[in-house]
Amino acid sequence: MKKITYAQAICEALDEEMERDDKVVILGEDVGFIGGNFKTSVGLLEKYGDLRVKDTPISEAGFVGMSVGMALTGLRPVVELMFSDFLLVAADQVINQAAKIRYMSGGQATVPMVIRTPIGAGRSSAAQHSQSMQAMIAHFPGLKVALPSTAQEAKGLLKTAIRDNNPVLFFEHKMEYNRTYEIDDEVAPIPFGKANVVREGKDVTVVATSSLVMKSQEAAEKLEKEGISVEVIDLRTLVPLDIETILASVKKTGKLIVADEAHEMCGVG
Repeated sequence: MKKITYAQAICEALDEEMERDDKVVILGEDVGFIGGNFKTSVGLLEKYGDLRVKDTPISEAGFVGMSVGMALTGLRPVVELMFSDFLLVAADQVINQAAKIRYMSGGQATVPMVIRTPIGAGRSSAAQHSQSMQAMIAHFPGLKVALPSTAQEAKGLLKTAIRDNNPVLFFEHKMEYNRTYEIDDEVAPIPFGKANVVREGKDVTVVATSSLVMKSQEAAEKLEKEGISVEVIDLRTLVPLDIETILASVKKTGKLIVADEAHEMCGVG
């Protein structure tokens, strides 16, 4: 076991996957020279060079569209959008291109790309830099959606995302980047579509995403002292969704609470 930050876990996953597969490339605003806005790619430019770690202009539509083309022609791009709000700038490239090309080609073409982007409030980043876009993105067929909670989850799920032959939206909570976690020395890929029961209980089920998994655990510990037993499930991925684990838990507890930071209307809940 070792202690590292959430951001370092992301960087380790990128490094290990780039070393394993020379088709993996990363690109985005400031991912190279300064090692990422949230320091998730520190040292990768020096190790792999600027053909595989590419700083881009401030044009999300441009470099996300370019990444779709890169994926179609054999590479595995990992794109960083500085904030998830900026997905709207590249909406056509994500929703009408990356999400649909495999279907439109009858499976002849795949788009193995990952878009990493932060979600969540808490840093006083204002209304255009604090949204959580996971529910909106999950509405569109063809896109997989992952929301890692801890550093261990972030590293394992990112490895899975990079190896997937479909486009994956990988949402990281900006308040977690500097938080330190204890993780395994070697972290294997974590399968998509398999939720994690992080705390067993019998009175109520809480299904949580991202940083709200840890907050739900804290609440469960306080409620335990009041005689209320809370089962906490880390959803891990919205697409694919592990309905079976949720149903099994709710059949046991009879009550369900959903904890997610995205918009309530047509949201995860």
